[in-house]
Amino acid sequence: MTTNLSQHFLLDPEVVFLNHGSFGACPRPVFEDYQRWQLKLERQPVEFLDSRRGLAPNLRVAREALAAEFGTSADNIAQVSNATTGLNVALQSLPLKPGDEILTTNHEYSALEKTLAFVARRTGAKIVVAEVPLPLTSAEAFHDAILSAVTPRTRVLFLSHVTSATALLFPIERLIAEARQRGIWSVIDGAHAPGHVPLDLDALGADVYSGNCHKWMMAPKGAAFVHVRPEWQAMIDPLVVSHGWTADNKEPGVRGPFGASAFVDEIEMQGTRDPSPWLAVPAALAFRRAHDWWQVAAECSRLAQETAARVRDLFGLDALSSPEFSAPQMVAMPIPACDPIAVHDALLRDYGIEIPVFEWQGHHIARLSCQGYNTREQMDLLVTALGELLAREQPLRKRGQA
Repeated sequence: MTTNLSQHFLLDPEVVFLNHGSFGACPRPVFEDYQRWQLKLERQPVEFLDSRRGLAPNLRVAREALAAEFGTSADNIAQVSNATTGLNVALQSLPLKPGDEILTTNHEYSALEKTLAFVARRTGAKIVVAEVPLPLTSAEAFHDAILSAVTPRTRVLFLSHVTSATALLFPIERLIAEARQRGIWSVIDGAHAPGHVPLDLDALGADVYSGNCHKWMMAPKGAAFVHVRPEWQAMIDPLVVSHGWTADNKEPGVRGPFGASAFVDEIEMQGTRDPSPWLAVPAALAFRRAHDWWQVAAECSRLAQETAARVRDLFGLDALSSPEFSAPQMVAMPIPACDPIAVHDALLRDYGIEIPVFEWQGHHIARLSCQGYNTREQMDLLVTALGELLAREQPLRKRGQA
């Protein structure tokens, strides 16, 4: 990194934090804006939470800022606390029937796998899992793997934009277009995408897209959104029926009881809760612009890929993808078979490194996230630590492995 930005973050200086991908890290000025909103809430909670005087206008400002950033209308995007919630809103609203098929991949986030299982059990739909070939080196191979699993019963295409465990950037654009041509709903898990990859929601064209603002956008924890194309908003029901619900239709142009689209009001106006993380989203966008964060991200991507190459050379293990299909700032690095928990704990205890280490479908992985507060010296320490720990003939090696 040419410029280290660690002074802008609140992270423990004693910890080498290489796990931005899990929960993000909020810059100091954004966190201060978040606290400013919380203080306003506590100073005059009635005014703040009153839909007419405070809440609805403040929510609208944040929604409009995010919609402008992501190329859509503020009427198509509603705030939720995390991407899992947004995807549940959509998936639990779909009018599926017994025999309908939900097509997904073997790379999806475990919480959403459970959501799909819940929806399938409740509706009688069937989950079909397409296996993505590894290493992922071809968009055609990815498309073929998914499309070969489409049948006349396929009603939903559920894909990650950036996968969690394997840190792959799926080339989803053509599949979304293909799904629309075939009358299949496309539902995209964008938990890791906002602020990580450029995002134009209307151009992408997914029927449903939900993403987190608290990961790579660096907003406070609890800021996320769900985006639904206008023609499907009437189909969407909130998980909680509260003040925003209306018995009227939610067709495009119909306003809800608090002035936003009916879809937005139903999702956002759900009684007493702290909206401060969402209200700090404009501050996160401003912080990114002030520090030319796409340039920062490009430097982080180079550093992450260089480090992953060093780990490959160290252990002689193949990458899970070619660079263009790896998430820009997050790389799932294969490591020798080991006790993942023991390796994680040793990295933190002996080297002060916080990084996820886990087993995924027979692969042992250390997932590296590189953000503007990380340095090349930290990457050197990681490579050294992995080499020292996984060279040992000790319990860190998986039982029965050399």
